[in-house]
Amino acid sequence: MSIRTIAAVCPHDCPDTCSMTVTVEGDRAIKVEGTPNHRFTDGFLCTKVSKYLDRVYHEGRLLYPQRRVGKKGEGRFQTISWDEALDEIATRLKHIAKEFGSESILPYSYAGTMGLLNYGSMDRRFFHRLGASLLDRTICATAGATGYKYTIGGSLGFDPEAIKYAKLIVIMGSNILTSNVHLWPFILEARKKGARIICIDPYRNRTAEAADDYIAIKPGTDAALALAIMNLIIEERLYDSDYVEKHTLGFEKLKERVRDYPPEKVSQITGIEQTKIVDLARAIATEQPVAIRINYGLQRHKGGGMAVRSLACIPALTGAWKYPGGGILLSTSGAFPINNSALERPDLIPSGTRTINMSRLGEALTNRSPIDGRPVFTPPVKALFVYNSNPAAVAPDAAAVIEGLMREDLFTIVHEQFYTDTTDYADIVLPATTQLEHFDIHKAYGHFYLMLNEPAIAPIGQAMSNTNLFRALAKRMGFIEDCFNDSDEEIARQAISLKHPAMEGISFERLKQEKSIRLNVSDPYLPFRDGNFLTPSGKCEFYSEQMLRAGLDPLPTYIPPIESEEVSPALFSKYPITLLSPPAHSFLNSTFANVPKLIKSEKEPVVELNIKDATERDITDGMQVRVFNDRGQVHLKAVISNRVKPGVAVAPSIWWRKFSKDGRNVNETTSQEITDMGAGATFYDNLVEIEPLD
Repeated sequence: MSIRTIAAVCPHDCPDTCSMTVTVEGDRAIKVEGTPNHRFTDGFLCTKVSKYLDRVYHEGRLLYPQRRVGKKGEGRFQTISWDEALDEIATRLKHIAKEFGSESILPYSYAGTMGLLNYGSMDRRFFHRLGASLLDRTICATAGATGYKYTIGGSLGFDPEAIKYAKLIVIMGSNILTSNVHLWPFILEARKKGARIICIDPYRNRTAEAADDYIAIKPGTDAALALAIMNLIIEERLYDSDYVEKHTLGFEKLKERVRDYPPEKVSQITGIEQTKIVDLARAIATEQPVAIRINYGLQRHKGGGMAVRSLACIPALTGAWKYPGGGILLSTSGAFPINNSALERPDLIPSGTRTINMSRLGEALTNRSPIDGRPVFTPPVKALFVYNSNPAAVAPDAAAVIEGLMREDLFTIVHEQFYTDTTDYADIVLPATTQLEHFDIHKAYGHFYLMLNEPAIAPIGQAMSNTNLFRALAKRMGFIEDCFNDSDEEIARQAISLKHPAMEGISFERLKQEKSIRLNVSDPYLPFRDGNFLTPSGKCEFYSEQMLRAGLDPLPTYIPPIESEEVSPALFSKYPITLLSPPAHSFLNSTFANVPKLIKSEKEPVVELNIKDATERDITDGMQVRVFNDRGQVHLKAVISNRVKPGVAVAPSIWWRKFSKDGRNVNETTSQEITDMGAGATFYDNLVEIEPLD
């Protein structure tokens, strides 16, 4: 049999967006590896994606369209043809739109694939033309992205590859060795040159264990720490006065604000010793270049947007942006000039179409406010179309989500690769392709490479890509607009059609030939060396008129978690432990959580708590415990350690409900509360109690 190699891209929700090489023998993929000559991927894949063929050829792959025959939740189906499935979906959607209005139809998707085509192109066109409710995709990153944008203007930061030049690397809200592992070799290169690595996190995770210094912080207090750092830098005149004068806005107002956050006060808020705060602030001011790597973990609480905004002010105060490897990094996605309007066709949206927040899916499906129980939507949601997501496992306030999915009057379609927690509640289930079975192009949010993914094998069974599915449905619905006839290649060309300096010299033809191309930016890239921030003023905005107009505090401030002793003392007295649910090392959100080798690696759902909290509750290591609050409960195995602070527990996630002993996961306890800005999910703003399971 002939053996060939195909260029591919890891499609999953990770900053690294790895360049992959797939070896194919005959019609079967036999090996997946990191592309050796790719500067960022550097020839290796993470724990999860190195097992990608176990996913592609998993015995549980969904191979044919299915129609429900049992009760909702039972997961019992019969095989039907694609024609039957598409005809039934089109007929039902037309009927629902006619009887209740098109807005009673809700698409629900997120980052099951990050490819530009299969993440959001033909699907968006379809639902926009249909007049379905718009989905505000807030579940992961919107709080931090919004706070970051108010401050520096867009999703840009230091060049990840240039972190090797940093002398001090501060990592906050990011477990790099689990969820950004390809950045680590560049960090180690910096360490070899004498750089120091400090990890600040409520949990002594893998990255904290590998760092030179670890600082344990109380969850949700990162903004207070940022304000104390700026307080000391300004008080001791350690700021870069030239950079501040030329490239920032509102310094005098910032100076007044941070006086309210001296290190001694912030020590009480964060649980960090005052001397450590002082030492950290001085180091950040003087050990240039300083790279601050933040990630989305620190913005999943009520004040998450402001926390990111406050941290994003620091590099402009110190002038760190002037140096290769200096500054702050949340995402590089803003460097990619993608023509989203061409991809999604927002011009097809009927005027006045409502938007539903995906972080409040339970509210939408039950049509009941989690605050006062009143009806929320007219018309109510009557059809749900799920793809690229597994909301029964990942959405907050799971009890409300499941209650909604159980509705007999809710027509639910799920396009999936496997029988997930969500497919169990579907009326129609459709088989989806994996990354090796379809075409796509990719940008990244952790580097600057535009990449091409070619199909390596034919679709397994009758699996269909997102783009082909929504093309077929558009025909069934009678949509005649030309955009529904665009091929994948035509859509890809449209996506990268904008005239922009970063795309100069980059064509679709060149991408097909080279497979991976670094954007046309300097190497290393110093986006704000000379100012030129993407804000309205062109400066780093310590004071933001935009925020003021939006009804927000225009200056950095500290917004405590809503579920905390500070804000909700009565709730805290009942539920005194903050539960965090960061990604498990072997899973990526709920993806890979059904791969046997990776389940074996994670063993079983656990909750890790401090020995002090365990002793007070008569909990011993290995004991089954009940983790609960007023929203729900989940049974987990207790792991006792000093890697978490007292008053904090960590449950690595996200386990599928069907693979948990009690049929639940941690999202039984999380709320539908949203963040201060960006309307994001507040997964880590979550008070619980833990007790031995009878």
